[in-house]
Amino acid sequence: MEKPFPPEAVQRALRAVQDKKAVDLTLLDLHGVASFTDFFLICTGTSTRHVQAIANGLEEQLGRAGVVPLHIEGYDQAEWVLLDYVDFVVHIFSERARAYYDLERLWRSARRLPVPDPEEVRAQKLK
Repeated sequence: MEKPFPPEAVQRALRAVQDKKAVDLTLLDLHGVASFTDFFLICTGTSTRHVQAIANGLEEQLGRAGVVPLHIEGYDQAEWVLLDYVDFVVHIFSERARAYYDLERLWRSARRLPVPDPEEVRAQKLK
């Protein structure tokens, strides 16, 4: 069986967080591992404002494509902002919270998908 490739909305989410300079991006394929969503996009912001800016940029870019989150948690504290888009969930962490919760370890049975380099993404957008 062929592994599913991330849908367009997940690819848009990747570009959105990269546009806001999120660091340490991880994309997990949860097919066969979880029943509540298909993908986790995990990234880190370098400050409270940066975490919120990533969340704002993500919501804005996906919103322009008609993709809106079902639920958002943690925006005000900006230690761990979770945006639930049903088919995928975006986790935006502060550096400290990411190390503490270590979602990659908790979901280690999920398949890691390659995250394109931001420069490659920019080059594709220009085409």
